[in-house]
Amino acid sequence: MKDYQKLVFPFRPPAELGAGVAVRHPVIVVGAGPVGLAAAIDLARHGIRTVLLDEDDSLSTGSRAICFAKRTLEIFDRLGCGDPMIEKGVSWQVGKVFFQDRLVYQFDLLPEGGHRRPAFINLQQYYAEGFLVEHAAKLANLDIRWKNQVTGVAQTADGVEVEVATPAGAYRMSCDYLVATDGAGSSVRAWMGLEIKGQVFRDRFLIADIKMTADRPIERWFWFDPPFHRNQSALLHRQPDDIWRLDFQLGWEADPVAEKQPERVIPRVRAMLGPDADFQIEWVSIYTFGCRRMERFRHGRVLFAGDAAHVVSPFGARGANSGVQDADNLAWKLALVLRGCAPESLLDSYDAERVFAADENILNSTRSTEFITPKSKVSRVFRDAVLSLAGDYPFARRLVNSGRLSAPSTLADSRLNTPDRDPFAGSMIPGAPAADAPIRAGGRPDWLLARIGDRFSGLLFVDGAPSAEICAALRELAREAIPIRPLLVALPGTALQDSAIEDAEGLLARRYDALPGTFYLVRPDQHVCARWRQLDPDRVRTALRRATCNLERGATP
Repeated sequence: MKDYQKLVFPFRPPAELGAGVAVRHPVIVVGAGPVGLAAAIDLARHGIRTVLLDEDDSLSTGSRAICFAKRTLEIFDRLGCGDPMIEKGVSWQVGKVFFQDRLVYQFDLLPEGGHRRPAFINLQQYYAEGFLVEHAAKLANLDIRWKNQVTGVAQTADGVEVEVATPAGAYRMSCDYLVATDGAGSSVRAWMGLEIKGQVFRDRFLIADIKMTADRPIERWFWFDPPFHRNQSALLHRQPDDIWRLDFQLGWEADPVAEKQPERVIPRVRAMLGPDADFQIEWVSIYTFGCRRMERFRHGRVLFAGDAAHVVSPFGARGANSGVQDADNLAWKLALVLRGCAPESLLDSYDAERVFAADENILNSTRSTEFITPKSKVSRVFRDAVLSLAGDYPFARRLVNSGRLSAPSTLADSRLNTPDRDPFAGSMIPGAPAADAPIRAGGRPDWLLARIGDRFSGLLFVDGAPSAEICAALRELAREAIPIRPLLVALPGTALQDSAIEDAEGLLARRYDALPGTFYLVRPDQHVCARWRQLDPDRVRTALRRATCNLERGATP
C-alpha cells in the first residue's frame, strides 16, 4: 500500500503558460479535496472536459474526515472507485453512548440486511483522496493541475475568467462554468466578495490520532462526562492501519497551542485507555467549528459545493458526506446544460435542493452540538437527566444526541419531481435516494444501483413477459434526446426474460412497494423523480421534461 501521506504530485507547466490569451474550457473545478475530485470525475464520466486546479501538490494532512456514509459509498461506486475504499476502510454500524462510567444507550445504523455497502466506513481522508486521484488519472476528459493557485475570478457575460499562479509563472484561463470546492476558507468566495453566515460555537476540541494495536470492538464509542475527562465529552473510533481517532472536548478557554503538546496529549490518552496502553501519537489537531452557509450556492456561472458553500460541526459526520452529495447533485445537471439538453435554470435546482439539504444538516448538527456542549445550567440539567433515564426508558433514548449521523436528504419538495397520482406505501417517494437491493442478472449476483448507473433509468416491475406495446414504448423512451435506460425487474416467482433482472430476495418489491406494472423514473444521481402503477409513456416524457426543466422551454431538445 502506498504511503499516501508522502505522495507528492508533479507540477507540469500548463499549455496556457506564455500563450498570452485565456484558453477556454467547459468546466474548471477549484480544489482537489474529496468534493472537488468527485465533481471532476463525475463531469468527466458524463463526457465533459474538465480542469481541476489545486494550489497544493499533496493529499490532506492527517486523517481529517474519516466517516463515510452508505450513501456516499454508493456515489463512489457509481464513480467507479468504491471497492478500494471498502477494502481499506473499517466498516461499522453500531454506536454506544456512555454517561460517566455507565453504558446508557446503543444503536444499530443498519439493522436490516440486503445492502451492498455498510452504514459507515472509517477511512482517513488521505486514502479517500488518493483512491479518487488514482481513478481520476485514468479519465481522458480530466486534467488535474497541481500547484496551480487561483488568484482571481471574474464573471463575464458568457463565462468565467480565472487567473492562476504557478511555480513557473502566472496565466489566464476561462470556462463556461466554474465549480468552487476549495474549502471553508474558499479563495473563490473571497475573490467574488461573497459571505458565509451562521453560528460559530465557542468551544474547542482536541483530535489525537494514535497508532495502537488493541482488541476493541469496531464501534463508535461516545462518552458524556466520563471519569477520565470530567464535565466534558470524548469519542473513540477505529481507523485502518491500527490508527484510532480520539476526540476530547476542551472548552473555549483551552490554549490551542499548549493543548497540542505531547505533555498535554499523552496524559489524556492514558486516562482514557489505561496507564499501560501502548501507543504512538500520529497526528494532533485542535479545532473549533460553526454551522454556516452561503445564502445561495449558485452565483451566475460559479457554483459552490462542500465546505466552500456550507460548514457544519463534526458531530454526525455531515461535512464530507454532504459535500460529495453536492457534487452528485450538480454534475449531471451541469453536463445536460453544457450539452444543450437542458436550460440553465436546471442549475437553479442544484441551489434549491442542496440549500435544503444544507439547512437539514445544519439543523441536525446544531441540535447535536447543543446537546453535547450545553451552554447553560438549565440545558446541562436537562441533558444529564435524559442520559440518566436513557438506560431504562426508551423515550429518553430517543432524546440522546451524541451526533445524529449523516443521512441523505429526501428532496420531497423539489420542483424536478412529478407528484404521485397513484397510491404507494414506503419511503421511495419522489425525491428520495433510490434504495439498493441484491439482484441477479444473467444468472449472476449484482446490485440494483450498479445497474441504474448514472443515466436516467426506468424500472418496470413485471410478473411475466411485457406486451409488445410496452416493449415498443420502452424502446421509444430509450431513444429520447435524453434517453431513459429501461430496466425490467422480474418480481419474485416470475420466469425471467432475457433482458430482465431478478429481485433476488424480494427486497426490491418491498422497498419500492412494487406490483406488476409499477414503473419508477430515476435521475442520474439515483434519486426517484416519478412513479406510477402502470407505464404511460406520455406521462414519463412529461416527467422527464420536468426533471430536466425542459417544461419551461416548451419541448425536449
